[in-house]
Amino acid sequence: MDFRKGGSDTKGPADQSMPASDSMNNGEIASIPYKSQYLDYVQLNMLENSFREWAGDSPRADVRLSRRRILIVFLLIRYTGAKLNEVLALDPFNDIDLGQKTVCFHGAVNTPKPGQREVQISETLSVEIKSMLTDPAFRDSLHNLFDVDPGFVRRKFYERARACGFSKRLGGPEMIRKARAVELIQGNMPLPAVQMLLGHSTPNLTSSYVSFSDDEIRQVTRFFLERESSRKTSARNSFFGKIMTIRRGDIQTLVQLKTIGGHSVTTVITNDSLERLGLKTGRLITAEVKAPWVILQKGVGEPECTAENRFKGSIARINKGGVNTEYVVRIQDGTELCSVVTTESSNRLNIQKGDKVWVLFNSFSVVLHAD
Repeated sequence: MDFRKGGSDTKGPADQSMPASDSMNNGEIASIPYKSQYLDYVQLNMLENSFREWAGDSPRADVRLSRRRILIVFLLIRYTGAKLNEVLALDPFNDIDLGQKTVCFHGAVNTPKPGQREVQISETLSVEIKSMLTDPAFRDSLHNLFDVDPGFVRRKFYERARACGFSKRLGGPEMIRKARAVELIQGNMPLPAVQMLLGHSTPNLTSSYVSFSDDEIRQVTRFFLERESSRKTSARNSFFGKIMTIRRGDIQTLVQLKTIGGHSVTTVITNDSLERLGLKTGRLITAEVKAPWVILQKGVGEPECTAENRFKGSIARINKGGVNTEYVVRIQDGTELCSVVTTESSNRLNIQKGDKVWVLFNSFSVVLHAD
């Protein structure tokens, strides 16, 4: 992949702002400096590639083993959003459960018991960590586990950031943790799931959230982590929620689910699909809508139309092409929805960044996936 450098101290792709009213406005995530810089998805991957190349770029075996330990520390911060002191306190042979794909961090305030929190990792990361930990030479090099001088680790993080053309501040462990939170939210992971993953003690207690158990939120988290890892679906708009209502008719069935963000999504499927998917009230399920099926209507007032699914938001980004134009709309819980229209229609709509719009799609446009 061709990664572009960016993220200087004053401008560049990393200089992104996220208004608190539109996204990270609950709990400690709200402390993320929206108008400050952070590494975006492309830059985080560029930094990760730099760590990987550096880890193997030495003729001395002992140096390569030492660098692999720094690499695994980086990967754990990069993908779990953990604090540096949490990672350095890990016993990788006992605190990382590769079968369950979880990491148990100590000294936090969340589950599974006081002073500990359990964080899920993707299958891809689990396999990579297993490969490193089962290497006899690497295992022997971890006689003092991850007990490394934090100052030394920070210097290595700063060096890798500078090697990528970023300011050292953007490559610090705290900024990577914040960048991970932003990355997850921009990937539409529900805010309560992000808060739980990062170990915040005050999750977003909306009426929707309290209807989800901790185990169900962990399932939501795993779904988003695995989807992020595989990125197999072509649908830009995905909702993960719990089935609240099933109303069966003679030929088709109406299914309504509620997301953790409190939004309702309605779909109509055939009775055969209902039976084949084994859908029941209370089951967690994914609903997807392709971007060309999403209609935008400009204005503040709720439109009078037949679309059962309606979401109020504002235009976050516009990508205009010669044939089609892509609009990204951020709704109230921070979820971003995508709509693709012809550029000719785009010129006629005259929708600008920041405009208030309604996102509309009918129930027949929603596809359910029972993962």
